[in-house]
Amino acid sequence: MARRTKEEAQATRVQILDAAEQVFHSQGVSRASLAEVAKEAGVSRGAIYWHFENKIDLFQAMLDRLRLPLEELARASESEDEPDPLGCMRELLVKALTRLAQDSQSRRIHDILRYKCEYTGELLGLRERMQELSLDCDLRIAKALGNAVSKGQLPSDLDCPRAAVCLHAYMEGIETNWLLVPNFDLAAQAPALVDAVLDMLRSSTALRQARE
Repeated sequence: MARRTKEEAQATRVQILDAAEQVFHSQGVSRASLAEVAKEAGVSRGAIYWHFENKIDLFQAMLDRLRLPLEELARASESEDEPDPLGCMRELLVKALTRLAQDSQSRRIHDILRYKCEYTGELLGLRERMQELSLDCDLRIAKALGNAVSKGQLPSDLDCPRAAVCLHAYMEGIETNWLLVPNFDLAAQAPALVDAVLDMLRSSTALRQARE
C-alpha cells in the first residue's frame, strides 16, 4: 500500500510539472498563479504545496527535469578518467541543440526561460538561483576544457575560464535566437554549429593565457 502511495505521489508531481509548463508558457511565469497551475493539473493547491514550497521551487524543478537527461554526458566530460573529454563535450552540445529542435518539451521550457520569465517581485529569488546556475555552468565547462587540455585535445595555454564564458554565451545565443526566429533546420546544422565553436577554442589567439 505504501509503495502504491509513493508511486501515486510521483505521478501527481509529474502531473503538476506538466501543468506548470503549460501555464507558464501560455501566461508567463510572473503572471501565472499556483491556483491556475492546480486547475490545469486537476489537483488542489494543497497538493502543489505538498510537493513544492512556492512558485520558484516549482520553476526550478521544471528546469531540473530538462537538464537531467544530459547529466551523464556532462559528468563524463568533467571526469579526469574520461579519455575523450572533448568528444563527450561535442556530443553533449550537439544533443542539446538537437533536443531543442526536436523535443517540444525542451523547446517549451527554453522559451519560458528566455522569453516568458521576468525576474521581478516574487521572482527576485529566481534571478539569484539562475545566476548561481550560470556561474556553476561556467565552472563545469572550464573543468571539462581543462580535461581536454590535459589530454592534448586543446592548446596547452588555453585560458579555460575565458573559453568557458565564450562557449556558454555562444550556445545560449544560438538557442535564444533560434527560439525567436526558427528559420533554419537546427537539428541538421547542430554538428556544424558545435564544430565551429570548437574550432574557435583550438585556433583563437584571444583565448590563450597571457605570457609573463
